[in-house]
This record gives sequence, structure tokens and C-alpha cells, in this order.
Amino acid sequence: MKKEHKPVVITCGDPAGVGPEVAVSAWKALKDQIPLCLIIDPKFLPNNIDIKVLSEPPTARDIEKNTLTVIAQNFDGNSIAGKPSLKHAEPIIQAVERAVQFAKCGKCSAICTMPISKSILKDGANFPFPGHTEYLAHLDKSRNFGMMLVNRYLRVVPATIHVPIKDITKYLNAEKIENIIKITHQELVKRFSISNPKIWISGLNPHAGENGTIGDEEKEFISPVIKKMQSEGFEVLGPISADTMFYEKKRRKFDAAICMYHDQALIPIKTLDFHTSVNLTIGLSLIRTSPDHGTAFDIAGKNLANPTSAIEAIKLAWRLAQKEQRDK
Repeated sequence: MKKEHKPVVITCGDPAGVGPEVAVSAWKALKDQIPLCLIIDPKFLPNNIDIKVLSEPPTARDIEKNTLTVIAQNFDGNSIAGKPSLKHAEPIIQAVERAVQFAKCGKCSAICTMPISKSILKDGANFPFPGHTEYLAHLDKSRNFGMMLVNRYLRVVPATIHVPIKDITKYLNAEKIENIIKITHQELVKRFSISNPKIWISGLNPHAGENGTIGDEEKEFISPVIKKMQSEGFEVLGPISADTMFYEKKRRKFDAAICMYHDQALIPIKTLDFHTSVNLTIGLSLIRTSPDHGTAFDIAGKNLANPTSAIEAIKLAWRLAQKEQRDK
């Protein structure tokens, strides 16, 4: 019997940002290829598109051509583009919770989340998490997780995520690096069908510490962890100076790079191709992707937002979901 293709559920993010408009643009681009539905308050959608409101993700027979399927999420009051409201914090969070619930009970194949404002959620709802990724891991009850940025040139994984630079060494240790190597290896095998992935590991300090002359972290725990993982059969190499590991000749030699902190990983991939880069949360029991940009309040509502990253994020979520279904 042919399996039914469950839709990808998209959360709108902050309605005052570019999330709703790039989500609608992505739907227009992909509606003939991928079953989609959007969790949003219908009043935030353009008047010139037809919508069908449901209480949960649609089945194949519920999806109508040229009609956007919507799961209504009530937001108090209106939304003004570029002017976020603290009273919208709770429904933004609720939309994410509903999407995760749909994924975990098998009503959708994957979720794709549009950008949120951490400060709005913190000030408006006492949101205790530094970002989407950490909150999704909490909802999924996953202790070992990470974020992988993906585009046609590169896959990168930061060992620490939303951590201030001054606090990185408080969070970075041998256990953290070992776990992120294992999760990255697992996801490359499971999600990308790479049987023996090659993973390169950056150093933390300039020139990977230069044998302890510019910092001790490489000698104290980064190099020992790499040697331990090599002894266990993982094809890992490092620590490598981050300023030289991403030029074209070198990046062709690995399947993914693990960096020690957020910007060390994200700067090279966004520089290579900002618009097609996608964030994939790794280590979860569900598939979640997102565009690699933020709320962009400054250009919201001005028809300036580029939907390419959102389109690529949905396409990646769908490809991974289809692979997962084939592998069952």
C-alpha cells in the first residue's frame, strides 16, 4: 500500500518580522511539489490568497490546489510589520509547541520554523531558552542535540550554540565535543546517507593554539578527544586552525566541520552562500529546519525579504522526511 505523504508544518515566527511573508512566498513556490500547511493567525495573511483553515495538519484529500492550508493560531490584536509586540510572545511559543506535537504524533512529516525574536519571547513570556534550537530540544526531551548549517558548499556544526563569547570556555569541554562529534556522525549517516563521514574539528584559539602558546584548550581537551574518537573508529581530523579550514581545496575533503562556537561556524557558510543556507536541528527525534536568517524587522512588510532560505529549508525538510519514510 502506498504511504500517504504527510505535510511539512511551517510556524510563522514573529508576525511583525519577515516570517509570514517568506512563508507565503515559499508556499507559492512549492505548493505543486510539497504538501504544506502554516500555523498562523489568518488575519496576518494577504487578502489575495485563498486559505482553508483546519484544526490539524491536512491529509492528502484536504489539500486543494492554489489554496493555502492554515492551522489557526490566535494572536491578540493586529500585527504591524517591523513593530514586534510583547503580547504576541505566548502565541509564538504555542505555535512551536503545536508543531512539535504534530510531528511527534505523526500528523506531519517535518517542521520548518520561521524566525523568532528571543528578546520578545523573554520579555513577553519569560522564555528561558536562548533560542529555537534549545527549546525544541526541551520539547523533544533531547539532551544531546545541535545545529547543523547546510548549503551546497558546506555543512558546519558549532559545538556551542547561543553562548556569549566570554562564556564559551565555561560550556566547552571534552564531553561536549565528544557528544557533538557523535551526533554529527549519526546525522550524516542517517540523514545524508554518508556511510563513513569525514569530520574536521576546528581549534578554539587562533592557529589552533600553536601548541599551547596561544591558549591551552587544544592541548587540554580538544586534541585528546579527537584522538579518543579516532581510536573508536570515527574519521575525525583536528584541531585545525579555523582561518584555513574553509577555503575551497580543504572544504572538499570533509563532509562536515565542527567549530567551537557559533560565529566560527556560521560566518564561513553564510559568506559562501547566505540565501541558500539552511539550519537543521540535529539530535532530535523529529525533523526540524529553518531559514538561516532572523526576523529582519527593518525590512518586514516592504516586499524586500528574500524567501530563498525558507524555500531551501522546506525542501531539505521534505527530502529528509521522504528519506526517513523510505528507510522504515
